[in-house]
Amino acid sequence: MEDDWEVEKYRNKFEPDEQWELKKKFMETHKSLFPEDRVVCLAQVLVNMEFLGTKYPAETMKTVAELSEEIVGEFRERQKTRLQRTFVGAAAAASAKVNRR
Repeated sequence: MEDDWEVEKYRNKFEPDEQWELKKKFMETHKSLFPEDRVVCLAQVLVNMEFLGTKYPAETMKTVAELSEEIVGEFRERQKTRLQRTFVGAAAAASAKVNRR
């Protein structure tokens, strides 16, 4: 495979740094194994799976999981130390508001 293409050209200016780092690492790791368009597509699928929880056909999910096994481990460890959001149900929020008064 031709691997002299520039990964940076696929950076979206609105893409958060965290997402770009994951996508970039994936592309740099696999750019010599597949054609450019396939690597770029698989990298975006990875980001969609990790950040958005997007589901794909089983074969696609398996392929991306195998190719990203070492890459996502480090990413997931960093995610564990990040601030976690807590969602409160409407009834609980209303009750808390009433009880404060």
